[in-house]
Amino acid sequence: MRARSSGLREAPVGRKPAKTEFDPQAFLAKVGAGKTILNIKKNQYVFEQGDVADTAFYIQKGRVKLTVLSEQGKEAVVGILEPGQFFGEGCLNGHSLRIATTTAMEECVLTSITKEAMIAALRSEPKFSELFMAYLLTRNSRIEEDLIDQLFNSSERRLARLLLLLAHFGTEGVPQPIPLDISQETLAEMIGTTRSRVSYFMNKFRKLGLISYNGKIEIHNSLLSAVLHEKPEIERDDPTSNV
Repeated sequence: MRARSSGLREAPVGRKPAKTEFDPQAFLAKVGAGKTILNIKKNQYVFEQGDVADTAFYIQKGRVKLTVLSEQGKEAVVGILEPGQFFGEGCLNGHSLRIATTTAMEECVLTSITKEAMIAALRSEPKFSELFMAYLLTRNSRIEEDLIDQLFNSSERRLARLLLLLAHFGTEGVPQPIPLDISQETLAEMIGTTRSRVSYFMNKFRKLGLISYNGKIEIHNSLLSAVLHEKPEIERDDPTSNV
């Protein structure tokens, strides 16, 4: 009589288990060699201008404000960063000191990555390199657009464009309301004008129905249309101001 087969097969000898596919988001969300998860309170500094630059950061949750202080003591807001963005990556490019101060605008969850761990991941993990390169290209494009905006557009048009960017117009997904904790003073610093000018333009936009207030600043499609089609309600040249 033949022995009945148990139906079980032996695993092939020498076969290695399949390598788990690298997930950049999972990599950034977990503590590991050279990585730390930080919980930052509102208004707390992440780092200050002049600090030693030896780590990069990735925003998991919350918003971070970048400010620069001139030698004359004048402070300017140069950016507001949101989840999915990196900052402090200048350490990878030979910057030994921080050139800006970063402050949490709300409670934030950040991933801190040492320079060495960041370089190792960029060299060994193509998907992480793709994610970081996409961020750098997007940021570089934004810097070029900001420069053109600053050189050729009036402060009114610069404000309109900034509001559209903060509301995520032109990106995937639905445009988002702008929290009221982004003050008019912050907006003024970001476009290089005075708070009184921003107040005047915001009231003008509201009266024209381009924005509205409902606990947050709601940006309407009509503002985008006015900017794209250079409608007269948004002046290209501001006759009442040189900024």
